[in-house]
Amino acid sequence: MILIALRDLIGVGVQEKFRTALNVQRAALHFHPTAIADPDNVGVRVDGFDIDPDSIASLVHNYDNNGFKKINGVEGIARKLRVSVAAGVREDSLNTRQLYFGFNRYAEKHAKPFLKFVWESMLDSTLIFLMVCSIVLIGGKFATEGLLVNVYDEVGIILGVFFLVVFTSVNDYHQSLKFCEWDRENKNISVKVTRDGKRQKISIYDLVVGDIVHLSIGDQIPADGICISGSNLHIDESSLTGQVDPVYVNQENPFLLSGTKVIDGSGKMLVAAVGMRTEWGKLVEVLNDVGVEETPLQVKLNGVATIVGKIGLSFSLLTLAVLVIQFFVDKATRGDFTNWSSKDAMKLLNYINILVTMIVIAVPEGLPLAVTLNLAFATKSLTNDRALVRHLSACETMGSASYLCLDKTGTVTSNCMVVNKLWISGEVVEMKDNRNGNKLKGKISEEVLNILLQALFQNNASEMVKDKQGKTTILGTSTDSALLEFGLLLGEDDSLVSLPNGGLRVFCKGASEIIIKMCEKIIDCNGESVDFLENHAKHVEHVLKDFASEPLRTISLAYKDINVIPTENNIPDNGYTLIAIVGINDPIRLGVKDVVQTCLAAGVTIAMVTGDDMNIARTIAKECGILTNNGLTIEGQEFRNLSTMHMKVTIPQIQVMARFLPHDKHSIVASLKDMFGEVVAVTGDGISDAPALHEAHIGVAMGLSGTEIAKENADIILMDDNITTIVNIIKWGRAVYINIQKLVQFQLTAIIVALVINFISASVTGYVPLTAVQLLWVNLIMDILCPLALVSEPLNDELMKRPPVGRGEKFITNAMWRNIFGQSIYQVIVLVVLNFEGKNILSISGSNATDVLRTLIFNSFIFFQVFNEINCREIEKINIFKGILNSWAFLVIIFSTVAIQVIIVQFLGNFACTVSLNLELWLISVLIGATSMLIACLLKCFPIERHVSIRRDGYQALSAQP
Repeated sequence: MILIALRDLIGVGVQEKFRTALNVQRAALHFHPTAIADPDNVGVRVDGFDIDPDSIASLVHNYDNNGFKKINGVEGIARKLRVSVAAGVREDSLNTRQLYFGFNRYAEKHAKPFLKFVWESMLDSTLIFLMVCSIVLIGGKFATEGLLVNVYDEVGIILGVFFLVVFTSVNDYHQSLKFCEWDRENKNISVKVTRDGKRQKISIYDLVVGDIVHLSIGDQIPADGICISGSNLHIDESSLTGQVDPVYVNQENPFLLSGTKVIDGSGKMLVAAVGMRTEWGKLVEVLNDVGVEETPLQVKLNGVATIVGKIGLSFSLLTLAVLVIQFFVDKATRGDFTNWSSKDAMKLLNYINILVTMIVIAVPEGLPLAVTLNLAFATKSLTNDRALVRHLSACETMGSASYLCLDKTGTVTSNCMVVNKLWISGEVVEMKDNRNGNKLKGKISEEVLNILLQALFQNNASEMVKDKQGKTTILGTSTDSALLEFGLLLGEDDSLVSLPNGGLRVFCKGASEIIIKMCEKIIDCNGESVDFLENHAKHVEHVLKDFASEPLRTISLAYKDINVIPTENNIPDNGYTLIAIVGINDPIRLGVKDVVQTCLAAGVTIAMVTGDDMNIARTIAKECGILTNNGLTIEGQEFRNLSTMHMKVTIPQIQVMARFLPHDKHSIVASLKDMFGEVVAVTGDGISDAPALHEAHIGVAMGLSGTEIAKENADIILMDDNITTIVNIIKWGRAVYINIQKLVQFQLTAIIVALVINFISASVTGYVPLTAVQLLWVNLIMDILCPLALVSEPLNDELMKRPPVGRGEKFITNAMWRNIFGQSIYQVIVLVVLNFEGKNILSISGSNATDVLRTLIFNSFIFFQVFNEINCREIEKINIFKGILNSWAFLVIIFSTVAIQVIIVQFLGNFACTVSLNLELWLISVLIGATSMLIACLLKCFPIERHVSIRRDGYQALSAQP
């Protein structure tokens, strides 16, 4: 007797599934290894192997069927590789195989050396010009005075440029190393192999030639190899060869290439080549120069920096023009216009030096760098939370996510099926935690039990394996694993020998609504096949509704006895006998309810999509809090029939989508993006989720249960499948956006004050109070220290109490403009008053009174920025100290800035153009800077026009202002 098993008739045509079942039998016959000697191709034994690495790699690359057959196929290659097709490689041979055949690693582009970053930082045109001017000034003074005296300003500028270059290079180098680390983690996937007769998971990097790899739908081929056996194995080679159509791997075409993907079927592969000997490795070697992508926020800030830089350049040129005009006017009034000396040239060159320094501070080139710094910090923190960010822009975009589309199976639920209820012979038996096997045996006859066992064991693709510790594990799909585990509780399958008449028995299982339509008979309590009458149909319909209300996914089991093996084009799709209806349950993941409530409170709309039955989907959605009383549920067929006009009305109200095909998921995501301007995040774990994951702004895949195709199309991977991590991802995305807003507010304030005070002073007195060295120190605070301080702020729950920021929202909000202009006007007024009346107001006298006053102005300016940095912790709220003690890094940077300022003023006077200040003047400087905190409180009391958005559901959202 031949028993033909049909698998998973769920949502797919009957003909295709029968064809799959037949291919199982054919694959078992066609791929059965043989042991025919090959006297003509013995080869030379090297390290115990009869074939060299290049020869076996070439066999696969060239699709050499003739050579493959000459070696006697898989068995012949296995003999030459000293490996058992059944037991796999021996653990004690791994080192030898790696040394001889190579490691499964590709040539990686090495991180740029630190000196390369230094060199690139030094190529900044403004810094080069600043250095050249300083060197020319030093040379001029040496030529005129003969000694290198009074060159402190110039040396200070050179040292300032040096420290700026070093700080920038260290930060860039650190980020480069991080990117390499993330890339390696992203490529480190798990592979299922058999070694020493035991099934186990290993890292792709530990794969060796001779390994027996188990492939299933959604897997990535980890190395070049040869198929040992397979069931309907179809491979997507488009990423490697560009071929769009799937490649069917069979006896005539057994070759598998690294980097390709399994899109259908399953199989076993013998690894023939690894690492750089694979076809993918050769391609990677050519295409290894992969740059770091620029995120949307970086692009936006590049525009901000360009505009601010142009304004700063205008102010700088205007300041230079004023200084030069005053210089010429002064020479003309003294009648000395025709008498030029080297000192005059030095003075003009010094003006140019001031111009370049003002340009350096006026161009906030550190803004895009700050985004990278923020994203790097967020990504590192998410990695600690077991979330791998594959694309930096996804972390940033997640903060703007306004729509979260959750896949039910594997995301909302654990994708770990268990049998909870069984209907058979008119009886409903509850199987609590799969421990009521004896109860079921007592309710049904032995004949019925035998048929049930046949259906459970024969039509099942799962298998039982033992690991190194001897622990038994069931491997396969969640549905097959649940049915196999259930069958094992009922007893061993010892009744699958033959039918009484010597015929064939076909088993099938799948979605109840499909299988029941194929059934014309039903088994009675004695195991006999009787007609499927109307009363039976009504009873079955009632059972299905009862199961679905719990919610349970229903799988129907059926069989048909036939006399001849059907062809692929003539497979029966009716006349089956219904055996049983199995109710399996996929438990809801822990924390899903909290995630839903938190996201809804944060203004993120949530919907659930699944290919399952509507009753199950609706029940689970209600339990999780996704489905509300007024929420809309829709099935895939109904969605596909919607016109564009109806979609615009219907889609905003959808909360549950059932019986959705992969194309439907892709369509709903595309519609949300294009029609409604939503920022869409999608979760998924299966190959059917890949199109939606790719289409969404942010695709989130499961790391443990997800297929490699799903992971490749995702932007973020939850390595431990913990759905609650999504809340932290949203928090970090919002934190990055808000931190950059705080930084922009701080930097624009400092830039405006520095440019305006220098321009006013130059226009009136002919000199600038903030020298080149001092402005370089300010630039270091703005571009390095302030970003480090703000990025270190810990997450807080307030981030999830505001709506997401839309893509069309202004980056610099009205509240930010209020704070920027208010602080700038106040600081400029105070510094101008000090500049012109400081000596009288503070009674500063003596031969160095002017130097003391200029130092006081510089000191007050720095403390303005220090206290304004604290102000910027909150853009709208008055309480700026909330949580500051928890941000130890912020406090360390603030105190470090003050400490460096003390050193500059008290000990580096010659270089920084400062003089030592007494305690009284230090206190005055600190008090002047501290008054900016009072001004910040007063400014926040002024009301501003708030942008109130109208949500799709008609409710008014809270202000999007941070």
